[in-house]
Amino acid sequence: MAITNFIPTIWSETLYSELNKNFVAVNHCNRDFEGDIKSKGSVVNICGVGDITVKDYTANTDMSTPQELDDTVTKLEIDRAKFFNFQIDDVNKAQASPKLMEAAMKKAAEAIANEADKYIFSLYSQAGKTIDSTPSEATPLFNTVLQAREFLYENNVGDNTELFLEVSPKIASFLLRDKVNTAYMNTDALESGYLGSIFGCKIFVCNNVEVGHANGSEVHHCILRTKRAIAFADQLSEVEAYRPEKRFADAVKGLLLYGAKVVYPNEMVCLDIHNITANDPE
Repeated sequence: MAITNFIPTIWSETLYSELNKNFVAVNHCNRDFEGDIKSKGSVVNICGVGDITVKDYTANTDMSTPQELDDTVTKLEIDRAKFFNFQIDDVNKAQASPKLMEAAMKKAAEAIANEADKYIFSLYSQAGKTIDSTPSEATPLFNTVLQAREFLYENNVGDNTELFLEVSPKIASFLLRDKVNTAYMNTDALESGYLGSIFGCKIFVCNNVEVGHANGSEVHHCILRTKRAIAFADQLSEVEAYRPEKRFADAVKGLLLYGAKVVYPNEMVCLDIHNITANDPE
């Protein structure tokens, strides 16, 4: 039976489910929004409320009239569109496992998830604070994390707020080599990139953390943030299974539309970790 006989919504659900499994940076974003994503250039609204005033209470005295809350709306433009389009030849399909197409769909989801994560990490320069650090034995890497956490405290991000520290593989290895007290989780957690925690910040490692260069050395643009610091909206616009006209093959193509915006910059810190060879064990 050709792939075209399958229900398209099933393919969409399969792909979207796999996307969520592969996201790292995206999963640490605010994904609540209002509006329909119909095409690239669509705009969705991220709604919030203004500050609430707290007053002294006096017994046997009427309270003032209720405060009228100001609602805030931030516009988020859907400015990214990524597609995939692959085929599996009937000969290959006949010689392979029946789950070959399912495996290919998982690969497609992984590839698109990487693109979305890269986009989130590219927003590092919009953080409310950037801390430059060149760790050494005298100034361990976790000191930089502590400075970043201090900035968030100063901006009313308390201990009851979930925090995410996203680092590149090299930075993750140095955190572990510094013998930071991390709380290891189960295998499923490790597979999703979760390494443990430090100063109440959950550490996630991802290959898509942006790495630049300055003065001939690497600069790893790691990020510490709350979940609402960056908003992300996406829509799996199209998933279509078809038979290419000039091939005996099954093919699938899909289109993901998405956009992101730094909404609360003071709940986000960029940790620019420079070349750390001075702390590299022999």
